Amino acid sequence: MEYKLPVEQVINTLKEDLPTLFEKDISYQIYTQDIYFKDPVNTFKYKFNYRIIFWTLRFHARLFFTQIYFDLHEVYQSDEDTILAKWTVRGVLRVPWKAGLFFNGYSTYKLNPNNLIYEHIDTWDRKPGEILRQFWQRQEDR
Repeated sequence: MEYKLPVEQVINTLKEDLPTLFEKDISYQIYTQDIYFKDPVNTFKYKFNYRIIFWTLRFHARLFFTQIYFDLHEVYQSDEDTILAKWTVRGVLRVPWKAGLFFNGYSTYKLNPNNLIYEHIDTWDRKPGEILRQFWQRQEDR
């Protein structure tokens, strides 16, 4: 029988990991091997792919942005098997006109009976195309 994690430990791990996900890797022990991930542009399964998406986020953050932040507003248990995390991504692109990036979202994490996360769904407050259009705007045009 597998060890059941306390929900508070999962919440605390998310609170520690998420604000720095653009700078350093997250902890993977709170996720199942077959974790399912979906956001407006990606859908995949398995921890190996989950690790790749976070590596890709860090790589692109360093490559394309002079500043990028993941502002975590709150993380809480919304149901017996669900944790919600509300956040904002903001940054400044590495372009001469210093275009800004800004969008809000939330992550819905589903827990199995051992309180490991088996599903992570991200919801954004705007469509990917609207977020991309920010790249062509000057900071002062907003």
